[in-house]
Amino acid sequence: MIDLHNSSPVDEESFAALYEESLKKEDIKEGAIVRGRVIQLTKDFVVVDIGYKSEGQVAIEEFTAPDGSVSVKPGDELEVFLESRENENGLCVLSKEKADRLKVWDEISAACERDELIEGTIAQRVKGGLSVSIRGGVKAFLPGSQVDLRPVRNLDAFIGKTHKFKVIKFNKKRGNIVLSRRVLLEKERAELKGMTLEKLKEGQIVEGIVKNLTEYGGFIDLGGIDGLLHITDMSWGRVNHPSELFQVGDHVRVKVLKYNSDTERVSLGLKQITEDPWVSAQERYTPGTVVKGKVVSLKDYGAFVELEQGIEGLIHISEMSWTRRVKHPSKMVAVGDVVEAVVLDVDPKQNRISLGMKQLEPNPFEALTSKYPPGTVVRGKVRNIADFGLFVEIEEGIDGLVHISDMSWTQRVKHPSEAYQKGDDVEAVVLNIDTAESEKPKISLGIKQLTGDPWDRIPVDFPVGKIVTATVQKVLDFGAFVELGKGVEGLIHVSEISDERISDPREILKPGQEVKAEVISIDAAERKIGLSMKAALRSAELAEAQGYTPGTSGATLGDVFRNKLKGPKGVEENPK
Repeated sequence: MIDLHNSSPVDEESFAALYEESLKKEDIKEGAIVRGRVIQLTKDFVVVDIGYKSEGQVAIEEFTAPDGSVSVKPGDELEVFLESRENENGLCVLSKEKADRLKVWDEISAACERDELIEGTIAQRVKGGLSVSIRGGVKAFLPGSQVDLRPVRNLDAFIGKTHKFKVIKFNKKRGNIVLSRRVLLEKERAELKGMTLEKLKEGQIVEGIVKNLTEYGGFIDLGGIDGLLHITDMSWGRVNHPSELFQVGDHVRVKVLKYNSDTERVSLGLKQITEDPWVSAQERYTPGTVVKGKVVSLKDYGAFVELEQGIEGLIHISEMSWTRRVKHPSKMVAVGDVVEAVVLDVDPKQNRISLGMKQLEPNPFEALTSKYPPGTVVRGKVRNIADFGLFVEIEEGIDGLVHISDMSWTQRVKHPSEAYQKGDDVEAVVLNIDTAESEKPKISLGIKQLTGDPWDRIPVDFPVGKIVTATVQKVLDFGAFVELGKGVEGLIHVSEISDERISDPREILKPGQEVKAEVISIDAAERKIGLSMKAALRSAELAEAQGYTPGTSGATLGDVFRNKLKGPKGVEENPK
């Protein structure tokens, strides 16, 4: 203040200047940034002279570091934000932090107007994207769609990283700032793409970065443009999934296989950089060579073995064991096993090598002919039953076939299961060993050959006209099969049961029933015996009328009549 009574005379110009300055100080408005000088530090406040009628104070916490030190001292000049021109103590309320924040917002606003980039550090994940700390700790929002060129699944991987961003939305009044990193990447990629396309050509070997992996291949960033490295072009060998060879971010050298400048599609190959190992495979893997490799895959039909990088061979399930019945390769080998095998065949045109494991062991079938000559009696279990016969295991893994026609001399066997079951012990005779068709010989066995052929005596033992006692075995629509003796079977046709018409033989005959029948026909070639119940009945009636009772001792009705005609001395009487 100017003491008008005690001061020395002041000219009008100086007085006017002092008056204007005092008016400016009185015009300081709340919400403005003012410049001041620190004049005092207290326990709770920093006192600042801003040239107003009263000093202002700033909370000392705004200048206190984590270690407790204060960053200002008396005499320092600084800019502060005027929150209130007077509090209850008559002092101005000031804030250094708010002044800094407003200055940052002004700088950000100016940068936006100049279309400048803003650097910031990604602080944390928020709903819909990420929170970015930019100048002065101001928080901005980075949407998830603007983080990278492609959607990002793991946003947490970006936390703590510093990038440059472009402001795509700015509202100072609402304190809203939206950033984009994708815009910058797209611009950079477009520039890089143009440079790459200028020099890209088929057959060229280029370097790139693995950008993405799928089941069918990997996308390689060549510099602004992606090329597809298909899974079939990654290696000459087997690749189940690209992740076996690559990870996202890996640097790779690849060859440009195809390039379409119109669609900007690029096909890449990795294996084409090296020579195809199948070119000289036939020279290295001649049939008969013993090789060693790792089992890399199992299928129902066999195991694939990697012999070297890019070369695999197949051990078919039939080539794994001479005698074991291998239902699945996993019963013999497992993925990862190192196995030995013999090269059986090489087809370089089809990229195929056939291998065998059983060839490392002696072939047990080669000794079968000498071990089991025809006529040898063997014993084994019924392993399987088919419509056409029985498979009998005579040694582990070695089966012989009993054909249905070799089961019985006399009985009609419609299906082997009528007489045998799986697991039954049976005896059989070796009939033949056929080694001509395959490496696994076919062994023919017979059960009926264990005994003589009864048909050698049937015409003698059961002549036409003989009356026999037979047991009913089976009754069908057309007649009944009966057993004349052990293993000897005959048929009584429905028309030979009775003189009366019979519609269903089952109404008269039952299995197990004994009947009298006469042998009326014998067909040795077809092994058939025809019987007649009604003929036996007529013969019995005729014999009874003549005073004879035919039996079953082997005499036929004709024999009876011939004896009758010969008379008591065996001389044939004159029938006249």
